[in-house]
Amino acid sequence: MDKRLIEAVELFEDVMVHGTERVLKSVDSPVWQEYSREQLQLMKMISKNGAMPAGKLASLQGVHKSAVSSRIKKLEEKELIHIIKSSEDQRTKLIKLTEKGEKVLRQSDQAVYEYVEKLFSDQVTDEELNQFVVTFKKIREILKWEGV
Repeated sequence: MDKRLIEAVELFEDVMVHGTERVLKSVDSPVWQEYSREQLQLMKMISKNGAMPAGKLASLQGVHKSAVSSRIKKLEEKELIHIIKSSEDQRTKLIKLTEKGEKVLRQSDQAVYEYVEKLFSDQVTDEELNQFVVTFKKIREILKWEGV
């Protein structure tokens, strides 16, 4: 196997694990104090993919459906999501963001973007950032194609 590919996978894992941990510990925003990372991630998935069933959210988060059910209940109590019936199958319930949920998600995203911008500002050139975007767009498309 190509040693560069092994190194790329290891670097990707390191950035995902340690980078996520650093960002989560360092982002200073009331939103990040009030909501858990998992709740914000769940709302982000709904925002990107549209209304979806709880089972699909559990699959995307890599957890049991009961864990997602707990998150959904808390987010619904805070009026950040609501449950609707599918227009295609009335038995299917879909989780959808409310306007309040969209606002909270925008605040969360803004806090993360500001932190990462500050972190990268003197460390990453425009050319490196452009290459990163091109590479990760390609990886995203490959993973989507594989049904991930």
